[in-house]
Amino acid sequence: MSAPAKLQDMPPRGGYQSIPFARVPAKKYFKGWQLIAAYAGFTTVGLSLYYLNCKENHRNEVEMRGARNVIYALLLAERDREYLKQLRRNRDEEAALMKDVKGWEVGTWYGEPVFKTLPKDKLVDPTFEEFYVHSASKDRANRKNVKMWA
Repeated sequence: MSAPAKLQDMPPRGGYQSIPFARVPAKKYFKGWQLIAAYAGFTTVGLSLYYLNCKENHRNEVEMRGARNVIYALLLAERDREYLKQLRRNRDEEAALMKDVKGWEVGTWYGEPVFKTLPKDKLVDPTFEEFYVHSASKDRANRKNVKMWA
């Protein structure tokens, strides 16, 4: 026996509904003058907050500049103090290392002054290698790198 024939789908009685293709405008929440007023209000508030923030930043910069100026002399004095302490440590280390060498005077080359034309009490700045001669090589390399890139 053969299968019953399928009936073709047909439109419903009375036909299909019409397709809505007309433009549906968006709902308007604000009028034009309200949008302009809101823009002006937000801009005014934003600019006033920006102005207050700039004033506060300027006040903080002035305060930090004053603090830097006040502490600068102290930092220079501490740097110079530590520099002289390191020179003394280097001198003491040289004296300890060369105590067994006869005729060795600290700060001279076998009794001969290195700088013959300078007075004895004049401070001569040592070279970088002389200054860090008794420190660890890693510390010396780190300091040299800082000095070159600063």
